[in-house]
Amino acid sequence: MEIRWYKGKEDFHLTYGIRKEVFVEEQKVPVEMELDEYDDTAYHIVLFDNNTPVATGRLLEGEEYFKIGRVAVLKEHRGKSYGKVVMENMIKKAAELGAKEVHLHAQLHAKRFYENLGFEPYGEVFDEAGIDHISMKILLG
Repeated sequence: MEIRWYKGKEDFHLTYGIRKEVFVEEQKVPVEMELDEYDDTAYHIVLFDNNTPVATGRLLEGEEYFKIGRVAVLKEHRGKSYGKVVMENMIKKAAELGAKEVHLHAQLHAKRFYENLGFEPYGEVFDEAGIDHISMKILLG
């Protein structure tokens, strides 16, 4: 297993290949909703298994808080804790960049996964791309 970080569109095909398979093909999120202007400035993490990109996520810097999003693990690689490794590395990166808190929009079925990492839900359940989500945050330091 190897972790690599990219900034903006540097080697974006690696992260987007995973996101396209998980979000667009598997979850039927419209491609125009999957790609957005935030990819241009985000930090993208890619986890490799035997030199194959299998998991990803993105980290956005903000003035009030950082935001994690687009966390995805290829179907055939789930159950190997790759999502947890990606999340732990993004939280660590956010802390290194000076974040005091990190927010995310969790798909409702993944709420417990994020709670186990220390995130707490807030607000009401909302629809994003036809999928129920809940806002969550974690305080750092």
